[in-house]
Amino acid sequence: MPTEDGTVRLSEEELGGALGERATLVQFSTAFCQPCRATRRVLTEVAGMIDGVAHVEVDAEERLELVRRLEIQRTPTVLVLDAGGRVVRRAAGMPRKADVIAALGRAV
Repeated sequence: MPTEDGTVRLSEEELGGALGERATLVQFSTAFCQPCRATRRVLTEVAGMIDGVAHVEVDAEERLELVRRLEIQRTPTVLVLDAGGRVVRRAAGMPRKADVIAALGRAV
């Protein structure tokens, strides 16, 4: 849901997964997307390295309403959420591990 200041906050119910204590990496994927598999590995690895960070993968085809609301144009798209579920970073395409770690710095 957009907040008064225009930022977007996502809930566990909207994502279909638990938010991390400190931050959440949200990945929008589709079944036929090859880069999504590599993105899943990178995000899972980063979430495992940093306490309080969760990785939630959202099937874009099953969650079209959320995809439209967030204006997801391609997969993979990764959102970095802070502890309260506020979107602090967004990137399309396969991320590099170093970039994901740097983006988390803004969330935690």
